[in-house]
Amino acid sequence: MSVPAPIAMLAELTHRCPLACPYCSNPLALHGKENELNTETWARAFGEAAELGVLQLHLSGGEPASRPDLVDLTRAAHEAGLYTNLITSGIGLTPARLDALEAVGLDHIQLSLQGTTPELADRIGGYKGGFARKMAVAAEIKARGIPLTLNAVMHRHNLDDLERTIDLAIELGARRLEVACVQFHGWATRNRAALLPSRAQTEAAKRIVAEAEARLRGTLAFDFVPPDYYADYPKACMGGWGSAGLNIAPDGTVLPCHAAETIPHLDFDRFPDKTLREIWYDGAAFNAYRGTDHLPETCRSCERVGIDFGGCRCQALALAGDAAATDPVCSRSPDHHKVTALLETALAEGDAAEFTYRRMPRKG
Repeated sequence: MSVPAPIAMLAELTHRCPLACPYCSNPLALHGKENELNTETWARAFGEAAELGVLQLHLSGGEPASRPDLVDLTRAAHEAGLYTNLITSGIGLTPARLDALEAVGLDHIQLSLQGTTPELADRIGGYKGGFARKMAVAAEIKARGIPLTLNAVMHRHNLDDLERTIDLAIELGARRLEVACVQFHGWATRNRAALLPSRAQTEAAKRIVAEAEARLRGTLAFDFVPPDYYADYPKACMGGWGSAGLNIAPDGTVLPCHAAETIPHLDFDRFPDKTLREIWYDGAAFNAYRGTDHLPETCRSCERVGIDFGGCRCQALALAGDAAATDPVCSRSPDHHKVTALLETALAEGDAAEFTYRRMPRKG
């Protein structure tokens, strides 16, 4: 098949993070500071990404502000000709650091939001005083006119606060609001019962977002990611596995998607052991599920195969036991009953379930 060039790259600069969110999507095995790529190697990766065709670079983590060289990394990305988006909790972004980032060419900031009150946000994030610091950073971003996206990960504990979330996005001067209902990968699977919203919450969220999109068109753009378990059809896996973007983990492992390391039989190449061009076009992991030939007949003969590509490969493995299977979220999947069972169990346990927070393991 003809493989297009990637247009976006997620650079996971670090797994270190001051928050302890129960929905963290990072892998269960986190990389410590000692395994992180250095400044020079990341800069080389940015240059190769631009040469490969990447246009957008997302500087992420963990918390990217945990890296003391964040300004140098942003400068290197800008000099490579990449559009730079900083994905951050805001913790660690002082006014002086924002000035420096803006001076070296930072194009955009995506700020996470755990809740709209200190009590709710700090409880979800597991970080006392986090909300106040986040609001202070948001005010600094607004004062500078840096384009801002607010990323609100929504679940049963904050989805009823969606209307206030939308109002807050406008107050903070955000241009886009991501209403991202929690996806159950990585650490989030340990908190499925505590996080899964009810069907009534989900339906209300769809209505609220639709009304707000119409009312605020031209003021605030929306990205809405509804909960998988209530959907009739799955979401497209990264717009098609290995078709639009690539991720680099803190240690240089290059992945087709954020959760791909949960598929244990895949061999992932590392940068700079191989060039990004070699990995993108010839890497075994990237070619494993490209296109649709690997899919079962259920998908190949479906009129939606070019829309959702059979769904998420990682979710197919986690729920059906086969990464090449139809995503069990799909109502046509022979494994759909497994999603229904998980849904019923999580909803039954939800009121009593408590958060299991995500914290970086301490050494020694």
